[in-house]
Amino acid sequence: MFPIEAQILPTRQPANYVSRMTSPARPASEFDDDIIHPSKVPFVLVHIACLGALWSGVTIPTLILCAVLYVVRMFGVTAGYHRYFSHRTFRTGRAMQFLFAFLAQSTAQRGILWWAAKHRHHHRHSDTEHDVHSPRQRGFLYAHVGWIFSAEHDKTDFDAIPDLTKYPELMWLERHQYTPATVLAVLCALGFGWAGLFVGFFWSTVLLYHGTFFINSLAHVHGRQRYVTGDDSRNNWWLAIITLGEGWHNNHHAYQRSTRQGFRWYEFDPTFYTLKVMSWARLVYDLGAPPADLVRNERPLGRAVIEKVARQLAASFQEKQARFGELRQAMHAELHAERHFPPMPDMPRMPSMPSMPSMPTMPSMPDMPSLPTLAEIRARAEQLYAQTPSMDEIVSRARELLEQRQQPTAT
Repeated sequence: MFPIEAQILPTRQPANYVSRMTSPARPASEFDDDIIHPSKVPFVLVHIACLGALWSGVTIPTLILCAVLYVVRMFGVTAGYHRYFSHRTFRTGRAMQFLFAFLAQSTAQRGILWWAAKHRHHHRHSDTEHDVHSPRQRGFLYAHVGWIFSAEHDKTDFDAIPDLTKYPELMWLERHQYTPATVLAVLCALGFGWAGLFVGFFWSTVLLYHGTFFINSLAHVHGRQRYVTGDDSRNNWWLAIITLGEGWHNNHHAYQRSTRQGFRWYEFDPTFYTLKVMSWARLVYDLGAPPADLVRNERPLGRAVIEKVARQLAASFQEKQARFGELRQAMHAELHAERHFPPMPDMPRMPSMPSMPSMPTMPSMPDMPSLPTLAEIRARAEQLYAQTPSMDEIVSRARELLEQRQQPTAT
Protein backbone atom coordinates (compact mmCIF):
# COMPACT_ATOMS: atom_id res chain seq x y z
CA MET A 1 0.00 0.00 0.00
CA PHE A 2 1.49 3.33 -1.01
CA PRO A 3 0.29 6.93 -0.53
CA ILE A 4 -2.49 8.27 -2.71
CA GLU A 5 -0.38 11.29 -3.59
CA ALA A 6 1.72 9.23 -6.04
CA GLN A 7 1.91 10.70 -9.52
CA ILE A 8 -0.40 8.99 -12.01
CA LEU A 9 -0.67 9.70 -15.71
CA PRO A 10 -4.03 11.13 -16.82
CA THR A 11 -6.44 8.73 -18.47
CA ARG A 12 -9.06 8.95 -21.18
CA GLN A 13 -12.25 10.64 -20.04
CA PRO A 14 -15.38 8.43 -20.14
CA ALA A 15 -18.42 9.10 -22.28
CA ASN A 16 -20.33 10.85 -19.50
CA TYR A 17 -17.64 13.53 -19.12
CA VAL A 18 -18.79 17.13 -18.75
CA SER A 19 -16.50 20.08 -18.13
CA ARG A 20 -17.25 23.46 -16.64
CA MET A 21 -14.72 24.89 -19.08
CA THR A 22 -16.32 23.51 -22.23
CA SER A 23 -19.97 22.98 -21.45
CA PRO A 24 -22.33 25.81 -22.49
CA ALA A 25 -23.42 28.29 -19.87
CA ARG A 26 -26.83 27.72 -18.35
CA PRO A 27 -29.27 30.33 -17.05
CA ALA A 28 -28.86 31.15 -13.39
CA SER A 29 -32.53 30.36 -12.77
CA GLU A 30 -32.18 26.81 -14.08
CA PHE A 31 -31.73 24.14 -11.46
CA ASP A 32 -28.32 22.50 -11.60
CA ASP A 33 -27.53 18.90 -10.80
CA ASP A 34 -26.47 17.92 -7.32
CA ILE A 35 -25.98 15.07 -4.95
CA ILE A 36 -26.32 11.42 -4.30
CA HIS A 37 -28.88 9.59 -6.41
CA PRO A 38 -28.44 6.57 -8.68
CA SER A 39 -29.29 6.57 -12.34
CA LYS A 40 -33.03 6.38 -12.86
CA VAL A 41 -33.30 3.04 -14.70
CA PRO A 42 -31.38 0.91 -12.16
CA PHE A 43 -33.17 2.83 -9.43
CA VAL A 44 -36.60 1.78 -10.69
CA LEU A 45 -35.54 -1.79 -11.47
CA VAL A 46 -34.09 -2.33 -8.00
CA HIS A 47 -37.38 -1.27 -6.41
CA ILE A 48 -39.35 -3.61 -8.67
CA ALA A 49 -36.94 -6.48 -7.96
CA CYS A 50 -37.84 -6.32 -4.26
CA LEU A 51 -41.18 -7.90 -5.19
CA GLY A 52 -39.29 -11.06 -6.11
CA ALA A 53 -39.39 -11.95 -2.41
CA LEU A 54 -43.07 -12.83 -2.92
CA TRP A 55 -41.86 -15.71 -5.08
CA SER A 56 -38.60 -16.65 -3.31
CA GLY A 57 -39.88 -16.34 0.23
CA VAL A 58 -38.24 -14.61 3.20
CA THR A 59 -36.01 -16.52 5.63
CA ILE A 60 -34.22 -15.57 8.84
CA PRO A 61 -30.74 -15.97 7.28
CA THR A 62 -31.65 -13.67 4.37
CA LEU A 63 -33.06 -11.06 6.76
CA ILE A 64 -29.78 -11.16 8.67
CA LEU A 65 -27.94 -10.85 5.36
CA CYS A 66 -30.08 -7.81 4.50
CA ALA A 67 -29.23 -6.15 7.84
CA VAL A 68 -25.50 -6.89 7.54
CA LEU A 69 -25.32 -5.63 3.95
CA TYR A 70 -27.19 -2.46 4.95
CA VAL A 71 -24.77 -1.61 7.77
CA VAL A 72 -21.57 -2.53 5.91
CA ARG A 73 -22.56 -0.74 2.71
CA MET A 74 -23.88 2.30 4.60
CA PHE A 75 -20.34 2.56 5.94
CA GLY A 76 -19.21 2.52 2.30
CA VAL A 77 -21.54 5.47 1.62
CA THR A 78 -20.64 7.51 4.69
CA ALA A 79 -16.90 6.80 4.93
CA GLY A 80 -16.24 6.29 1.23
CA TYR A 81 -18.56 8.33 -0.97
CA HIS A 82 -18.96 11.13 1.55
CA ARG A 83 -16.21 11.68 4.10
CA TYR A 84 -13.31 10.48 1.96
CA PHE A 85 -14.01 11.06 -1.74
CA SER A 86 -16.28 14.11 -1.42
CA HIS A 87 -14.51 15.93 1.43
CA ARG A 88 -11.12 14.21 1.85
CA THR A 89 -11.45 14.39 5.62
CA PHE A 90 -8.83 11.67 6.12
CA ARG A 91 -6.05 10.01 4.14
CA THR A 92 -5.34 6.45 3.14
CA GLY A 93 -3.27 4.38 0.69
CA ARG A 94 -4.07 3.44 -2.88
CA ALA A 95 -5.23 -0.10 -2.08
CA MET A 96 -7.56 1.01 0.72
CA GLN A 97 -8.80 3.88 -1.44
CA PHE A 98 -9.87 1.37 -4.10
CA LEU A 99 -11.58 -0.82 -1.50
CA PHE A 100 -13.52 2.20 -0.19
CA ALA A 101 -14.62 3.00 -3.75
CA PHE A 102 -15.59 -0.60 -4.56
CA LEU A 103 -17.61 -0.94 -1.34
CA ALA A 104 -19.37 2.38 -1.95
CA GLN A 105 -20.31 1.48 -5.52
CA SER A 106 -21.70 -1.87 -4.35
CA THR A 107 -24.69 0.24 -3.20
CA ALA A 108 -25.55 1.00 -6.86
CA GLN A 109 -25.46 4.76 -6.26
CA ARG A 110 -23.42 5.32 -9.40
CA GLY A 111 -19.71 6.05 -9.74
CA ILE A 112 -17.50 7.37 -6.97
CA LEU A 113 -16.45 10.34 -9.13
CA TRP A 114 -20.01 11.22 -10.10
CA TRP A 115 -21.08 11.09 -6.45
CA ALA A 116 -18.20 13.25 -5.21
CA ALA A 117 -18.64 15.87 -7.95
CA LYS A 118 -22.36 16.21 -7.22
CA HIS A 119 -21.81 16.46 -3.49
CA ARG A 120 -19.17 19.17 -3.81
CA HIS A 121 -21.61 21.08 -6.00
CA HIS A 122 -24.25 20.70 -3.29
CA HIS A 123 -22.05 22.38 -0.70
CA ARG A 124 -21.31 25.29 -3.03
CA HIS A 125 -25.03 25.95 -3.59
CA SER A 126 -26.81 24.47 -0.59
CA ASP A 127 -30.49 25.48 -0.46
CA THR A 128 -30.14 28.09 -3.20
CA GLU A 129 -31.94 27.98 -6.54
CA HIS A 130 -29.01 25.93 -7.91
CA ASP A 131 -29.42 23.15 -5.33
CA VAL A 132 -31.52 20.58 -7.12
CA HIS A 133 -32.53 18.64 -4.03
CA SER A 134 -33.37 21.53 -1.71
CA PRO A 135 -36.80 21.12 -0.06
CA ARG A 136 -36.91 24.91 0.26
CA GLN A 137 -36.69 25.33 -3.50
CA ARG A 138 -38.68 22.42 -4.96
CA GLY A 139 -40.52 20.68 -2.12
CA PHE A 140 -39.78 17.58 -0.06
CA LEU A 141 -40.74 14.83 -2.51
CA TYR A 142 -38.82 16.33 -5.40
CA ALA A 143 -35.78 16.88 -3.17
CA HIS A 144 -35.95 13.31 -1.89
CA VAL A 145 -36.30 11.42 -5.14
CA GLY A 146 -38.02 13.33 -7.96
CA TRP A 147 -35.04 15.05 -9.56
CA ILE A 148 -33.29 11.84 -10.61
CA PHE A 149 -35.77 11.30 -13.43
CA SER A 150 -34.24 14.14 -15.46
CA ALA A 151 -31.48 13.23 -17.91
CA GLU A 152 -29.60 16.48 -17.19
CA HIS A 153 -28.35 14.96 -13.94
CA ASP A 154 -26.53 12.04 -15.57
CA LYS A 155 -23.30 13.88 -16.39
CA THR A 156 -20.16 13.91 -14.25
CA ASP A 157 -18.31 17.19 -13.80
CA PHE A 158 -14.71 16.00 -13.82
CA ASP A 159 -13.39 19.55 -13.36
CA ALA A 160 -14.84 19.45 -9.82
CA ILE A 161 -12.70 16.45 -8.81
CA PRO A 162 -9.17 16.84 -10.28
CA ASP A 163 -7.75 15.20 -7.15
CA LEU A 164 -9.58 11.95 -8.05
CA THR A 165 -9.39 11.74 -11.83
CA LYS A 166 -5.63 11.08 -11.77
CA TYR A 167 -6.18 7.51 -10.53
CA PRO A 168 -6.79 4.98 -13.36
CA GLU A 169 -8.50 2.50 -11.05
CA LEU A 170 -11.07 5.12 -10.04
CA MET A 171 -11.61 6.07 -13.67
CA TRP A 172 -12.16 2.37 -14.41
CA LEU A 173 -14.83 2.21 -11.71
CA GLU A 174 -16.43 5.32 -13.17
CA ARG A 175 -16.70 3.58 -16.54
CA HIS A 176 -18.08 0.43 -14.88
CA GLN A 177 -20.33 2.01 -12.29
CA TYR A 178 -22.51 -1.03 -11.53
CA THR A 179 -19.84 -3.75 -11.62
CA PRO A 180 -19.36 -3.84 -7.81
CA ALA A 181 -23.12 -4.06 -7.19
CA THR A 182 -23.46 -6.80 -9.82
CA VAL A 183 -20.65 -8.83 -8.23
CA LEU A 184 -22.30 -8.54 -4.82
CA ALA A 185 -25.72 -9.53 -6.20
CA VAL A 186 -24.25 -12.66 -7.79
CA LEU A 187 -22.50 -13.62 -4.54
CA CYS A 188 -25.77 -13.22 -2.60
CA ALA A 189 -27.58 -15.48 -5.05
CA LEU A 190 -24.83 -18.12 -4.96
CA GLY A 191 -24.62 -18.13 -1.19
CA PHE A 192 -28.28 -17.82 -0.21
CA GLY A 193 -30.32 -18.62 -3.31
CA TRP A 194 -33.05 -16.47 -4.79
CA ALA A 195 -34.10 -15.21 -1.37
CA GLY A 196 -30.53 -14.06 -0.80
CA LEU A 197 -30.76 -12.04 -4.01
CA PHE A 198 -34.19 -10.51 -3.51
CA VAL A 199 -34.18 -10.04 0.28
CA GLY A 200 -30.49 -9.80 1.07
CA PHE A 201 -29.33 -7.70 -1.86
CA PHE A 202 -32.32 -5.82 -3.28
CA TRP A 203 -34.08 -5.05 0.00
CA SER A 204 -30.89 -3.72 1.59
CA THR A 205 -30.11 -1.68 -1.54
CA VAL A 206 -33.51 0.06 -1.48
CA LEU A 207 -33.14 0.76 2.24
CA LEU A 208 -29.71 2.25 1.52
CA TYR A 209 -31.14 4.46 -1.21
CA HIS A 210 -33.73 6.05 1.03
CA GLY A 211 -31.51 6.22 4.10
CA THR A 212 -29.07 8.23 2.00
CA PHE A 213 -31.82 10.34 0.43
CA PHE A 214 -33.17 11.34 3.85
CA ILE A 215 -29.99 13.35 4.40
CA ASN A 216 -30.78 15.32 1.23
CA SER A 217 -34.42 15.90 2.12
CA LEU A 218 -35.40 15.34 5.76
CA ALA A 219 -32.11 16.61 7.21
CA HIS A 220 -32.94 19.99 5.63
CA VAL A 221 -36.46 20.04 7.12
CA HIS A 222 -36.60 18.38 10.54
CA GLY A 223 -34.17 18.80 13.42
CA ARG A 224 -32.15 21.44 15.24
CA GLN A 225 -29.74 24.05 13.91
CA ARG A 226 -26.86 24.58 16.32
CA TYR A 227 -24.73 26.60 13.88
CA VAL A 228 -25.50 29.36 11.39
CA THR A 229 -24.56 27.96 7.98
CA GLY A 230 -26.70 29.98 5.57
CA ASP A 231 -28.76 26.92 4.62
CA ASP A 232 -31.41 24.64 6.14
CA SER A 233 -29.11 21.83 7.32
CA ARG A 234 -30.20 20.34 10.65
CA ASN A 235 -29.05 17.86 13.27
CA ASN A 236 -31.34 14.86 13.67
CA TRP A 237 -30.49 12.09 16.15
CA TRP A 238 -32.56 9.29 14.64
CA LEU A 239 -31.21 10.01 11.16
CA ALA A 240 -27.76 9.68 12.70
CA ILE A 241 -28.71 6.18 13.87
CA ILE A 242 -29.93 4.89 10.51
CA THR A 243 -27.07 6.53 8.58
CA LEU A 244 -24.19 5.71 10.95
CA GLY A 245 -23.63 9.33 11.97
CA GLU A 246 -24.68 11.37 8.93
CA GLY A 247 -27.68 12.82 10.75
CA TRP A 248 -25.50 15.47 12.43
CA HIS A 249 -25.94 17.40 9.22
CA ASN A 250 -25.80 20.94 10.58
CA ASN A 251 -22.51 20.08 12.29
CA HIS A 252 -21.20 18.84 8.95
CA HIS A 253 -22.23 21.97 7.06
CA ALA A 254 -20.58 24.09 9.75
CA TYR A 255 -17.22 22.33 9.25
CA GLN A 256 -16.99 20.02 6.26
CA ARG A 257 -13.36 18.97 6.79
CA SER A 258 -14.09 17.06 10.01
CA THR A 259 -14.09 13.26 9.82
CA ARG A 260 -16.20 13.25 12.95
CA GLN A 261 -19.69 14.66 12.37
CA GLY A 262 -21.00 14.05 15.86
CA PHE A 263 -19.07 16.90 17.48
CA ARG A 264 -20.22 16.14 21.05
CA TRP A 265 -19.40 12.93 22.91
CA TYR A 266 -23.09 12.00 23.05
CA GLU A 267 -23.66 12.43 19.30
CA PHE A 268 -23.70 8.89 17.91
CA ASP A 269 -21.28 8.57 14.97
CA PRO A 270 -20.32 4.94 14.26
CA THR A 271 -18.66 5.85 10.97
CA PHE A 272 -16.11 7.91 12.88
CA TYR A 273 -15.66 5.24 15.54
CA THR A 274 -14.86 2.66 12.85
CA LEU A 275 -12.42 4.96 11.08
CA LYS A 276 -10.75 5.73 14.41
CA VAL A 277 -10.17 2.02 15.04
CA MET A 278 -8.86 1.64 11.47
CA SER A 279 -6.43 4.49 12.13
CA TRP A 280 -4.85 2.49 14.97
CA ALA A 281 -3.78 -0.05 12.34
CA ARG A 282 -2.71 2.80 9.98
CA LEU A 283 -5.28 1.72 7.40
CA VAL A 284 -6.37 5.37 7.45
CA TYR A 285 -4.66 8.38 8.99
CA ASP A 286 -4.80 12.17 9.45
CA LEU A 287 -8.46 12.17 10.50
CA GLY A 288 -9.85 15.71 10.44
CA ALA A 289 -11.22 17.23 13.64
CA PRO A 290 -13.38 20.33 14.19
CA PRO A 291 -11.65 23.29 15.90
CA ALA A 292 -12.56 23.66 19.56
CA ASP A 293 -13.81 27.25 19.17
CA LEU A 294 -16.10 26.18 16.33
CA VAL A 295 -17.55 23.33 18.40
CA ARG A 296 -18.28 25.84 21.16
CA ASN A 297 -19.87 28.12 18.54
CA GLU A 298 -17.35 30.88 19.25
CA ARG A 299 -15.77 31.14 15.79
CA PRO A 300 -16.83 34.10 13.59
CA LEU A 301 -18.53 33.23 10.31
CA GLY A 302 -16.86 33.72 6.95
CA ARG A 303 -17.79 36.66 4.74
CA ALA A 304 -19.71 34.52 2.25
CA VAL A 305 -21.93 33.03 4.96
CA ILE A 306 -22.54 36.44 6.56
CA GLU A 307 -23.62 37.86 3.20
CA LYS A 308 -25.91 34.91 2.44
CA VAL A 309 -27.60 35.04 5.85
CA ALA A 310 -27.93 38.85 5.77
CA ARG A 311 -29.70 38.67 2.41
CA GLN A 312 -32.10 36.05 3.77
CA LEU A 313 -32.76 38.21 6.81
CA ALA A 314 -33.36 41.34 4.74
CA ALA A 315 -35.72 39.45 2.45
CA SER A 316 -37.90 38.59 5.46
CA PHE A 317 -38.64 42.34 5.86
CA GLN A 318 -39.04 43.24 2.21
CA GLU A 319 -42.60 42.17 1.38
CA LYS A 320 -44.10 45.46 2.62
CA GLN A 321 -41.35 47.45 0.91
CA ALA A 322 -41.91 45.57 -2.34
CA ARG A 323 -45.64 46.45 -2.31
CA PHE A 324 -44.78 50.08 -1.67
CA GLY A 325 -42.26 50.10 -4.50
CA GLU A 326 -44.81 48.72 -6.97
CA LEU A 327 -47.41 51.34 -5.96
CA ARG A 328 -44.88 54.17 -6.08
CA GLN A 329 -43.66 53.07 -9.51
CA ALA A 330 -47.21 52.88 -10.90
CA MET A 331 -48.11 56.36 -9.64
CA HIS A 332 -44.83 57.77 -10.92
CA ALA A 333 -45.53 56.34 -14.37
CA GLU A 334 -49.02 57.85 -14.39
CA LEU A 335 -47.74 61.32 -13.46
CA HIS A 336 -44.94 61.00 -16.01
CA ALA A 337 -47.50 60.26 -18.75
CA GLU A 338 -49.56 63.33 -17.76
CA ARG A 339 -46.53 65.57 -18.30
CA HIS A 340 -45.97 64.33 -21.84
CA PHE A 341 -49.23 65.06 -23.67
CA PRO A 342 -48.58 66.33 -27.24
CA PRO A 343 -48.93 70.15 -27.62
CA MET A 344 -52.38 71.46 -28.58
CA PRO A 345 -52.74 73.43 -31.86
CA ASP A 346 -53.36 77.24 -31.69
CA MET A 347 -57.03 78.06 -31.20
CA PRO A 348 -58.89 81.31 -32.06
CA ARG A 349 -59.48 83.69 -29.21
CA MET A 350 -62.79 83.16 -27.50
CA PRO A 351 -64.83 85.54 -25.45
CA SER A 352 -64.14 85.40 -21.77
CA MET A 353 -65.93 82.67 -19.97
CA PRO A 354 -66.94 82.41 -16.37
CA SER A 355 -64.30 80.84 -14.21
CA MET A 356 -64.39 77.09 -14.04
CA PRO A 357 -64.26 75.18 -10.79
CA SER A 358 -60.79 74.06 -9.85
CA MET A 359 -59.71 70.54 -10.77
CA PRO A 360 -59.29 68.09 -7.94
CA THR A 361 -55.71 67.67 -6.83
CA MET A 362 -53.77 64.54 -7.59
CA PRO A 363 -53.37 62.19 -4.65
CA SER A 364 -50.07 62.52 -2.89
CA MET A 365 -47.45 59.83 -3.12
CA PRO A 366 -47.69 57.27 -0.30
CA ASP A 367 -45.33 57.61 2.58
CA MET A 368 -42.19 55.51 2.46
CA PRO A 369 -42.51 52.63 4.94
CA SER A 370 -40.07 53.11 7.76
CA LEU A 371 -37.00 50.94 7.91
CA PRO A 372 -36.91 48.46 10.77
CA THR A 373 -34.56 49.43 13.53
CA LEU A 374 -31.41 47.48 14.28
CA ALA A 375 -33.15 46.15 17.39
CA GLU A 376 -36.08 44.89 15.30
CA ILE A 377 -33.75 43.26 12.79
CA ARG A 378 -31.77 41.62 15.56
CA ALA A 379 -34.95 40.30 17.19
CA ARG A 380 -35.98 38.74 13.87
CA ALA A 381 -32.50 37.26 13.40
CA GLU A 382 -32.58 35.66 16.85
CA GLN A 383 -35.93 34.07 15.95
CA LEU A 384 -34.63 32.66 12.65
CA TYR A 385 -31.04 31.65 13.42
CA ALA A 386 -28.86 30.04 16.04
CA GLN A 387 -26.55 32.20 18.13
CA THR A 388 -23.29 33.22 16.47
CA PRO A 389 -20.45 35.63 17.26
CA SER A 390 -21.16 37.25 13.88
CA MET A 391 -24.74 38.28 14.70
CA ASP A 392 -23.90 42.02 14.82
CA GLU A 393 -22.33 41.85 11.35
CA ILE A 394 -25.32 39.98 9.94
CA VAL A 395 -27.76 42.52 11.39
CA SER A 396 -25.75 45.53 10.15
CA ARG A 397 -25.43 44.10 6.66
CA ALA A 398 -29.18 43.29 6.52
CA ARG A 399 -29.92 46.92 7.46
CA GLU A 400 -27.63 48.13 4.65
CA LEU A 401 -29.46 45.91 2.17
CA LEU A 402 -32.84 47.26 3.29
CA GLU A 403 -31.59 50.84 2.95
CA GLN A 404 -30.32 50.13 -0.56
CA ARG A 405 -33.70 48.72 -1.53
CA GLN A 406 -35.43 51.95 -0.52
CA GLN A 407 -33.14 54.16 -2.57
CA PRO A 408 -35.11 55.71 -5.50
CA THR A 409 -34.10 54.43 -8.91
CA ALA A 410 -33.21 56.76 -11.77
CA THR A 411 -35.87 57.17 -14.48
